[in-house]
Amino acid sequence: MFYHRAVISYKGSNYFGWQDLGAGEEKPTLQAAIHQVLKKICKYQECGIAAASRTDAGVHAQGQVVKFALPIEIESEKLLQGMNSLLPDDIRVLKCEACQAGFNPNRDSNSKKYHYYFCVDRISNPVLHDIVAHVPSISEGQTASDNQTASDDQKTGTIDLEMMQQACEIFIGEHDFYSFAARDANIASTVRKISSCEILRAKFSSFGNEIYCMEIEGDGFLKHMVRYIVAALFEVGRGNLGLDDISEALKDRQQEKLSAKAKSCGLHLIEICY
Repeated sequence: MFYHRAVISYKGSNYFGWQDLGAGEEKPTLQAAIHQVLKKICKYQECGIAAASRTDAGVHAQGQVVKFALPIEIESEKLLQGMNSLLPDDIRVLKCEACQAGFNPNRDSNSKKYHYYFCVDRISNPVLHDIVAHVPSISEGQTASDNQTASDDQKTGTIDLEMMQQACEIFIGEHDFYSFAARDANIASTVRKISSCEILRAKFSSFGNEIYCMEIEGDGFLKHMVRYIVAALFEVGRGNLGLDDISEALKDRQQEKLSAKAKSCGLHLIEICY
């Protein structure tokens, strides 16, 4: 077998996550789409693909790292060009190089970085709806006229970004994230180390909305962990949770989540470092 390491970017809106769902499953996945292209290049001989992160349905990536195991010898640059000519427009191979058989894109990584993009404007921009989460500050069932700060020309939401930033700082360090993750029997430990977590104003705001980004980097992430963290931050920003609630959830394993998961559309896998 011949092995290649590639960096892949994709828009996950049309896929039910990364992982192949198995034979006979009609729901499209990113792994299945890429595997199909690899098999075509290899004249339908057996080939393998493994990824550094199993992103959820609707989640996007700028820097997913994958390993290809191919039965034929092919230059990495030609493999990149061939795959991009066959892949759908929402998946692209950005880099490709030969690697050792023992390379494991998940276990060998030192850190992973995610961004969660969101806007708090009263009216969302439909152009951004599948890559930026709309997080209105007005509660469900409440109209703008019910909110003292709302008016016909109001645009910017009132989520407390400063409080969200203070909550971000609580997540930094090594913690047991059991309370902020989906149950997974295959995981031996729910302890993870977060090296950075902060709220920033996003750079691409020319579409008319004020867009923000929660940037988080750590040595690894549990299933749905980032989405549960982001959702808890939103509840802090709305005043429904306090900083003590975040601290307690990290200290004590809580069966009941502080909030539902945040929407998948705002989550982007940015970079995996080795």
